[in-house]
Amino acid sequence: MTAHPTSGSSGSGSSSNTTSTSNIKRDASEMTTTSSSMTSTSINNDTPAVVGTRRSSNPLSRRQRGNISTLLTRKSPFGNETGSLPIGEFDVSNNSSNSTYKILVVGAGGLGCEILKDLAMCACGGKNGGGIVRDVVVMDLDTIDVTNLNRQFLFRSKDIGHSKAEVAARFINDRCPWMNVVPYHGKIQDKDASFYKQFKVVISGLDNVEARRWLNGMINNLVEFDDDGDPIPETIIPLIDGGTEGFSGQSRLILPRITSCFECSLDAFAPSKAVPLCTIAETPRIPEHCIAHAYVLQWPKEFPNRQLDADSPEDMKWVYERALQRAETFGIGGVTYMLTLGVVKNIIPAVASTNAIVSAVCVNEAMKVLSFCSQSLNTYMMYMGSEGIYSHTFVYEQKPNCPVCTAHTHHLSLPSMTTLSSLLQQLCDGEFRLKAPSITSSSKTLYMRKPVALEKATRGNLDKPLKELMMSGEELVVTDPVLPETSLGLVVNFSDIEE
Repeated sequence: MTAHPTSGSSGSGSSSNTTSTSNIKRDASEMTTTSSSMTSTSINNDTPAVVGTRRSSNPLSRRQRGNISTLLTRKSPFGNETGSLPIGEFDVSNNSSNSTYKILVVGAGGLGCEILKDLAMCACGGKNGGGIVRDVVVMDLDTIDVTNLNRQFLFRSKDIGHSKAEVAARFINDRCPWMNVVPYHGKIQDKDASFYKQFKVVISGLDNVEARRWLNGMINNLVEFDDDGDPIPETIIPLIDGGTEGFSGQSRLILPRITSCFECSLDAFAPSKAVPLCTIAETPRIPEHCIAHAYVLQWPKEFPNRQLDADSPEDMKWVYERALQRAETFGIGGVTYMLTLGVVKNIIPAVASTNAIVSAVCVNEAMKVLSFCSQSLNTYMMYMGSEGIYSHTFVYEQKPNCPVCTAHTHHLSLPSMTTLSSLLQQLCDGEFRLKAPSITSSSKTLYMRKPVALEKATRGNLDKPLKELMMSGEELVVTDPVLPETSLGLVVNFSDIEE
């Protein structure tokens, strides 16, 4: 989308000057009308509060930001129905109205800031100052750190320590008065299914795998089915997932219960490997081991009654200096202050240009889903900036036994003397990569982590062999925090007992 210039060079005739003056007056009128009609409400901790009521003295006008209605009100030979993943039919008459949709943006970091900016630039105008994009909810748990300022451009030095979601929402609302961005400072797990059902599209800019798994599970579980077992289209909320690391990035379109989901691609993410404590304490080999020694072992001894504050420059300087001393003792180079911040805070390397590219793809797909104006991504886009300026797309196939997007009962073959504890560990370490599974049979609860009283009552089953707790071929139900409001069907057959 190309923005029109704010003003042209001075012409030689009075007609040109009159037109220019008229446009400027019109823009000023639009800004005044739009600013007075828009409000923003914070839903932080579910308590209403006014956010961003003061508008910038010089917000962008409609002429400055361009108008996406140019695309939405013209016929196209590349409508959504012509693509390899058709979702709907592009109808110019439907897109000429002033209907708007509510969008959820999860994450207000490097990627989230870009997504919010792109959404604001995609507002298509109209009598109410908005378009198909106007009402946005942004969620983020984090607060702003000084290391965020080099790429998360909605934040300033004065914002350090404040909520990312609240500051980002206020900035967009002030600068782009046609937008109504509402912040929520908290965990995505704090909201139930009814909250997520209100959105037309969900765009994820999360920076960790576990949160993306949870969100993917929630959105997939919102799908309802008709009597024939087919998904009801009105209950399908597209999830657009973006991620970046250094010069690499990806974007994917997930149609719950139709295309592959995030869980289907879990094998592409290597499980995190914990460094043995003995290595950190006795035989460090790399700079990260020295840093871990400083904040895992030395800090609790030096400050037993105070927790390390990763946002405190004084605390981080202390960790850096101790890590540097240990590195010099073992002849290890490479310990820097920035590396110390990265290790302690688990900072993923980020490049602003990569965030800009991936966010543009994410918002582009959101516009297609909302308006059907062009062919949708099918289903995965990979950008490798370190190898060139090109990207490639491919269809990420649905995993036949995915525990989230397929109604599939899983089978395991185990010796009858396998303990329940070993089975749960296998569910954590194996293909499902669960975090804290609970398990029940058709007749009793085998192990339940919550509430505390039930966990204590079922703890004794952990050391019992499976043959004492169930029959071979019996179906078990497994629940886990990474599978919100859903469960995993599991049939265990005893390999050493003939049926």
